Amino acid sequence: MLCALGLGFMLATSVQAATEEEKIIERIKAVGSVCVEGDDTCGGAPAVAASGGARSAEDVYNTKCAACHGTGVAGAPKFGTADWADRAGKGMETLMANAINGINAMPPRGTCADCSDDEIQGSIQYMLDSAK
Repeated sequence: MLCALGLGFMLATSVQAATEEEKIIERIKAVGSVCVEGDDTCGGAPAVAASGGARSAEDVYNTKCAACHGTGVAGAPKFGTADWADRAGKGMETLMANAINGINAMPPRGTCADCSDDEIQGSIQYMLDSAK
């Protein structure tokens, strides 16, 4: 009888230890995971951009471009001025190359490292359209 009681205690302790171990594993497991676009091992779900899609040209300008182009910092062509009318003659291809690669004090992609080429082109067109 004493042996059966000891065996029962050992089983209960073993079950409790397993339960405690499971609780620890649950507490320290990863909250999420990172899925790199093109990696098919992520469950097959396509990667979605955190921004929820393309931003409007006005949004890109206001959040990324206005810091310099709103005030003309370091010679940046100012929004809404003839500065942009002068640049229109260079053509979109040249303006895109300058924006993507950087020009003068403007770093590559300006302050918009997370902008797509289409978003950059849209913001350039937005600034061109603002010319007075």
